[in-house]
Amino acid sequence: MNLNRRSFLKVSALATGAFTLRLYIPQAQAQAPMKQDLKPTAFIKIAPDGTVTIKARGPEMGQGIKTELPMLIAEELDVDWKNVRVEQADLDEATYGSQSAGGSTSTPKSWEPLRRVGAAGRQMLVAAAAITWAVPASECTTDAGCVFHKATGKTATYGELAAKAAALPCPVLDSVTLKDPKDYRIIGKSQTGVDTPKIVRGKPLFGIDVSLPGMLYASIEKCPVFAGKVKTANVDQIKQMPGIRQVLVIDGTIKPAAYTAPEPGMEPGIAIVADSWWHAQKARKALKVEWDYGPAQAQSSDNFQKQAEALLQAPPVTTVRTYGDIDAALKSSAKVVEATYTFPFLAHATLEPMNTTAQWTDGKLEMWVPSQNPGSGSALVAKSLGIPEKDITVHLTRVGGGFGRRLMNDYMVEAAWLAQHVQAPVKLLWSREDDTTHDAYRAGGFAGLKAGLDAQGKLVAWRHHLVTYGDGGKLAPGANISSDEFPSGLAPHYALYTSAIPLMLRTGYLRAPGNNAYAFVGQSFLDELAVAAGRDPLEFQLEILSNKMVPVPGEENKPKGPRDLNPERMKGVLQLVAEKSNWASRKKEPGRGMGIAGYFCHLGYFAEVADVSVDKDNKIKVNHVWAAGDVGSEIINPQAAESMGFGGVVEGMSHMQQEITLADGKVQQTNFHQHPLMRMKQVPPIEVFWIKSNFSPTGLGEPTLPPILPAVGNAVFAATGKRIRTLPLGKSGFSWA
Repeated sequence: MNLNRRSFLKVSALATGAFTLRLYIPQAQAQAPMKQDLKPTAFIKIAPDGTVTIKARGPEMGQGIKTELPMLIAEELDVDWKNVRVEQADLDEATYGSQSAGGSTSTPKSWEPLRRVGAAGRQMLVAAAAITWAVPASECTTDAGCVFHKATGKTATYGELAAKAAALPCPVLDSVTLKDPKDYRIIGKSQTGVDTPKIVRGKPLFGIDVSLPGMLYASIEKCPVFAGKVKTANVDQIKQMPGIRQVLVIDGTIKPAAYTAPEPGMEPGIAIVADSWWHAQKARKALKVEWDYGPAQAQSSDNFQKQAEALLQAPPVTTVRTYGDIDAALKSSAKVVEATYTFPFLAHATLEPMNTTAQWTDGKLEMWVPSQNPGSGSALVAKSLGIPEKDITVHLTRVGGGFGRRLMNDYMVEAAWLAQHVQAPVKLLWSREDDTTHDAYRAGGFAGLKAGLDAQGKLVAWRHHLVTYGDGGKLAPGANISSDEFPSGLAPHYALYTSAIPLMLRTGYLRAPGNNAYAFVGQSFLDELAVAAGRDPLEFQLEILSNKMVPVPGEENKPKGPRDLNPERMKGVLQLVAEKSNWASRKKEPGRGMGIAGYFCHLGYFAEVADVSVDKDNKIKVNHVWAAGDVGSEIINPQAAESMGFGGVVEGMSHMQQEITLADGKVQQTNFHQHPLMRMKQVPPIEVFWIKSNFSPTGLGEPTLPPILPAVGNAVFAATGKRIRTLPLGKSGFSWA
C-alpha cells in the first residue's frame, strides 16, 4: 500500500472485525492555527456492533477535553454520539502527539486534525460500502453510523463495514472533505461530560483513587523554608512506630539561588512509607527534625515590599518595549495620573492534592499520574533516576484540578524515587498543608503606573514599571510580561519596564499566567484614567481600541496572527457585555455600582461586568456578573463552555481574597482557612454570552478569568469612591460579604 509521505493513516485489522485509525501529521501541517509540532493524535476503534471507541489523548482536569475532542472526531465520522465510548489514552506521544493540557491550547491544536481523522474514517467506510455494492462511492451517503446508497436502497452499518474498511488504502488527510458547519449535529450541541456519571456515583477516576495490590503509602516531610536540608531527625524512633515500613532521608538536588527553574529538582525531606496514609501522617507528627534552613530563611514579605518600593523609585533594569517619547508626552499632558498596584503570591489550591502511584519491577517503572504535562514528567523521571524513558509506562488519570500547578511534575519524581527504593507499589500523597506550603506559586508583583491625558480626555502616554521576582533581567517562571501588554501599540506613547527582586522560592504558572494579575493592574488603572478624564470607562476603552496600531519596529509588514490583539474582536465583546448588562442605563446609587473590564489572552477575548454592593463595613457582595467571549467560530460543547466561563469568574473572585506570605523564609498560610476559596453563598448569578466570529475555535481555560478582578474592583470604586489597588481585598480594607 502506497501512502503519501506528508500525511497518512495507519490501519490495522483486529481479530474482532474492528478497525483502528491512527493519525500522523507532519510538522508543517501542524502549524495552523498554532505553530506546534503534532505527531499521531487520534485513535478510533469501531466494533462489529457499531460501538465507536475514541481515545482521549489529553489530561482531563475539568476543562472538558475528554468529551470535547472526541466530539470533533465523532462529528466528522458521522456517528450518533450515544454510540460513542471514550477511553483515556496512556502516555504515548509517539502515537498521540502532545499529551499536555495547559495554556488553553487543546482546542486550537486539535480543531483541524481531529476533525480530519473523523472525516478520513468516514471516507474509508464509504469506500468499503461502495466496493461491497459495486457502486460509485460518490453516490453513497452516511448518517448516524450507517452508509446508504439511495438508488439501490442498500444500507450497511459501520460495524458491518469495519473489517473491509481496515484493509483499504487510507486517504490523504488534506484531501478529505469536512462537513459544512450548518450540518453539525454533535459540535455545537451540549453533551454531558463522559465521566460525569462516574463522578456523581463516586467511582474511582482520579489519581488519588488509584489502588494496587500490596500498595504502600508515602508522605514526605519537607523543610518549612524552601530547599532547607535535614541536619538531624529521630528516624530510628519513627521506624519503630506501628505500620511504618521505611523512613528515608532525601538529600535533594536543589541549590537555592536568586532564580529557581520551574523544575528545580527534588526538594530535601524525610519520606515515610507505611501500610496506610494514616500511619504515615501519624508518624510525620511524631517527627523531630532539626533543619538547616539555608539562605532562604532571610526572606520575608515585608522585606520584599521594601525592596519593591526602592526599585520603583530607581531606573528600571529591563526595557520590554518603548516607542514615542514617553517623558516628553507625560510632561506635556494636560493631566497626569499615577498609581501603584500590588498583587501577591498565590497558591494553586487544587482540590486534589499532588499525588502519584508508582511501581518498580525488574528495572522498569509504571506510574499512575494526574499530571497536566505527563510527557515532560516522564522525561524528568528518566533523567532523575538515570533510566531510559522507554522503560517508563505512564497511565493518565483524571486530574482533580490543575490550574497550571500540574504542569510541573516534582511529585512524579518523588513517587518514582520512592518506588525504586522501596521495591513495592507506592502511592505518594501530599497533604493539603504540603500543597499550600510547597507550591510553585503565582509570582507576586508591584506595578508603578503613570499615564497622561490631553485636554480632551484622550490617552496620550502610558508608562508601566513592573517590579516582580527573578535574577536581574531573568524573571521567575510565570512572572514575565509581554511586550504587547495592553495598551501597547494603541497608546500614542508607551513604555514598559521590569525590575526583579531575588527570590529563593518556586514559582510557576497559575491559570492565565501573568494575565491573572496584569488584567487587574491595567484594566483598573484604565478605569482610573477614565474617571480622571470624566469619561465613561467603556467609551474610553473603545476609543483606545480604535487608535491606529503602532507596529513593532521591523514587523510593519508582518501579517497579523491569532496571537496578535484584534481590536475589533475586543471591542465586540465589550459592546456585547455592555448591552447584556444594560451598562448604558446603570443606576448610580451610594453603596452599589457596576464595573467593566476586558482582556485578550491565550487567543481568547473576554469582557465582564460586575454589579456589586458594599455595606458600611466594606463587605462586598457581587450581585450579578455578565461575561461575553469570542473564542472563534464554534462553541464545541456549549454546556462545558458555559461551565468554564462560570469557573473562571469564581476562581478570579477567589484570587481577590488569597495571598501567600513569607516570614523568616516560611510560608505562613497552610490550608483553605488562610488561603480561602469562594463559598457557594458568595457566588453571584453569572451569565455568559458568545460572539461567533470568523476565526478557528480556541480554548477557554484561561481567558474567562482575568477580567473579573478589575471588573469587581472598578465596581467597588463606582459604589464607594474607594479604589482597590492592593490585593488581597483585606489589604485594601475590604472583604467578601
